[in-house]
Amino acid sequence: MIRRAPIRIRVAAAFAAAMAVVLLATGLLLYVRIGGELQTALDRELELRAFDMTTIVHDPSMSLATTGPHPFVEKGEAYAQLLDAHGRVLDATLPLGVAHVLTPAQVQAARRGTIFADVHALPGLNEPSRFLATPVSRAGRRLILVVGATRENRTETLAGLRNELLIAGPIALILASLAGYLLAGLSLRQVDSMRERAASISAATPGERLPVPRTRDEIQRLGETLNAMLARLEAGIERERGFVADAGHELRTPLTLLRTELELALRHAGSADDLREAVKRSSVEVDRLVQLAEDLLLMAQSDAGRLALRIEPLDTADLLASTASRFEWRAQETGRRIALDAGGETSLRGDRVRLEQALGNLIDNALRHGGGDVELSAAGANGTVELHVADHGPGLPADFVDRAFERFTRADAARGHAGGSGLGLSIVRMIAEAHGGAAHVRNREGGGTDVWVTLPAAGP
Repeated sequence: MIRRAPIRIRVAAAFAAAMAVVLLATGLLLYVRIGGELQTALDRELELRAFDMTTIVHDPSMSLATTGPHPFVEKGEAYAQLLDAHGRVLDATLPLGVAHVLTPAQVQAARRGTIFADVHALPGLNEPSRFLATPVSRAGRRLILVVGATRENRTETLAGLRNELLIAGPIALILASLAGYLLAGLSLRQVDSMRERAASISAATPGERLPVPRTRDEIQRLGETLNAMLARLEAGIERERGFVADAGHELRTPLTLLRTELELALRHAGSADDLREAVKRSSVEVDRLVQLAEDLLLMAQSDAGRLALRIEPLDTADLLASTASRFEWRAQETGRRIALDAGGETSLRGDRVRLEQALGNLIDNALRHGGGDVELSAAGANGTVELHVADHGPGLPADFVDRAFERFTRADAARGHAGGSGLGLSIVRMIAEAHGGAAHVRNREGGGTDVWVTLPAAGP
């Protein structure tokens, strides 16, 4: 039930419970300490009375019962008794008479030294009392002197303290609970303000942030954390919007060309050769659409964390050779070649299909935009394997190197050719990071581009 209550109520209830425990513990401690102090004071008073009564005991002509209103023996509140060594009453104040105050065991203990004890009822006394019994002597005879007093003052004082605690405690608890409720409300007011602002924030209101109080506490840190989260979400939405816009633009071009080719073939094809040529050009655009769709699907899976990898041990030389063989015919058509340098026996663990796709994208870029021979090489260092694809072309513009792996970015004008969707290098980086590695690019000294991925090497 308490879990369904508002936070303000739960905080106030917890504060009240804590205060109740504190007040109860404080009250008990105060009650016990004051009770102990009162008993100590009573014991000291009994010691003083016993010292004064020793004067009477030493004078055989004086009787405890006939001393009258002695200043140290107040009738009805204090009493005294003189016993022999066997516990028989020799003298006593009224109205004790011959009533025994001490038990036989207490008589034996009093003969050896001073003792204190409590007694619940005595003749003429309606309330419990406390007494002191100590050995004394009269004319060389060993006796026992007993002096006592009622505990009425201590009982009344403790009763008054208890009543005051029972009245003041609940009042203090109520006030503390109200203070806790108000303080919780003040603290949560900032949270409620952030909640109201958060309810008004949507994708249609970019740049909106939650109000953050400058309190240097958890509320401020919560507001700053939520604002940082909103900034990340806004940046993600902007990336998605840009991705959709760029993808739409990339899809529109081949679709427009495909529709144009089909319309021309439908209206102006005069022979079977014209139709075959139109179908051939349309097939190229369809292949481009299929590749673009696959790239977009792959990136969407990666963004959603669903890029499945089939990890297995891979020989680096075999991986490079199998990838290069797929592009050998394209290199030969342009009078170029693909050179391999496996860099010794190195191995890694990865998804063969995805790594061949990444290397294929790099070789395709080198053949499409670079110049000279394409060099594939591998090198192992510090528990990693680097897979390099380099060419001897004009290289990348200096301002493009830092953003080469961003989606839908191209440097076609600088590389001298058109075409491509601008997703090739982005997919390379995505595959490398999915394997726990990274992708890098640099311009080579003397011309050309070197693009490589760093992957964890296979364990022993």
